[in-house]
Amino acid sequence: MGLSPEQPSRGALYRLLLQPLLFRLNPEVAHHLTLWLLRRLAQAPSLLKLWQRWRPLEHAALQTQVAGLHFPNPVGLAAGFDKSATAVAAFPALGFGFVEIGTVTPRPQVGNPLPRLFRLPADGAVINRMGFNNDGATAVARRLRMSHSPIPVGVNLGKNADTPLDEALDDYRSCLEELFDVGDYVVINVSSPNTPGLRALQSHGSLGALLSGVQSCNQTLARARQVQPRPLFVKIAPDLQPGALNDIVEVVQSCALDGVIATNTTIERQGLTTGVSEPGGLSGRPLRQRSTEVIRHVYRNARGSIPIIGVGGIFSADDAYEKIRAGASLVQLYTGLIYRGPGLPHLINVNLERLLQRDGLTRLSQAVGRDAL
Repeated sequence: MGLSPEQPSRGALYRLLLQPLLFRLNPEVAHHLTLWLLRRLAQAPSLLKLWQRWRPLEHAALQTQVAGLHFPNPVGLAAGFDKSATAVAAFPALGFGFVEIGTVTPRPQVGNPLPRLFRLPADGAVINRMGFNNDGATAVARRLRMSHSPIPVGVNLGKNADTPLDEALDDYRSCLEELFDVGDYVVINVSSPNTPGLRALQSHGSLGALLSGVQSCNQTLARARQVQPRPLFVKIAPDLQPGALNDIVEVVQSCALDGVIATNTTIERQGLTTGVSEPGGLSGRPLRQRSTEVIRHVYRNARGSIPIIGVGGIFSADDAYEKIRAGASLVQLYTGLIYRGPGLPHLINVNLERLLQRDGLTRLSQAVGRDAL
């Protein structure tokens, strides 16, 4: 792809110096340390401006409109990294074009017992069973009101672990009511494998009732404020069979949702070189192909009518471009940051532009779904 000399050196610096230090720490301790450093960066406006000049957000060929929102570039931070919106202001400086916080639950939640986060370096993967640990909707809303992000901020919503499935809608509505004014788009997370029973909400009847109820609440809140409803997405699992994916497309269309996020982590362990028995959701390289397959299936079934945010195993511009050509209008990273470092969003954007030029395309939107139909 013709990287400029300084670009690989940034990634090499991280892998040679910083990653070995972080990987000596417990994975969750390393994550908290990273968030602490990002919060310090967020509190230094002059440093943020300097960093953003070095890694500009706007990329002419990569700007895109999805669900009525403007994205300066298509590379976003996936939910799970900043669950409680503690470092939102720092992410544009890393080159992200949007950020998704959460998963947020109505009440604060400590999550599952420790240990609950595991690295698989030989596979470029992570297993987590965090369990929606977050500070709760009220605290997250307060932080977002104090943040002034130049990029779209999505809020990913879930139910509390002790809320019965038949009362899940109440939790999602409660979160939406609290966060409606501070999120640019909203994601209904029904696909985490770490909240018992949650994935059952992806079945046709349950999902239809849930999304219809959330959409009704979304429209009611919008009318009360005399604004447009928030763009509403649903995040789905990679482990669904084709028939279940078709059902989800039907429900998304009938409930007039704005898009799908594909995919969450997987409970499958096929193809791993690391012998592991830890339960939880697997992310990273082993998920790349399956998440792309889900994107392609949804895009084909919906005939390109449903915007898709692609996530799962993105470590390079080639990985991102594969998902875009399969049907994703935007992409998200998380595990790739752990293994490739904070320069990854900028590097992906730079090389996405080069991939578009290679293919004779002038806009990102021209590449979306080219390999799907």
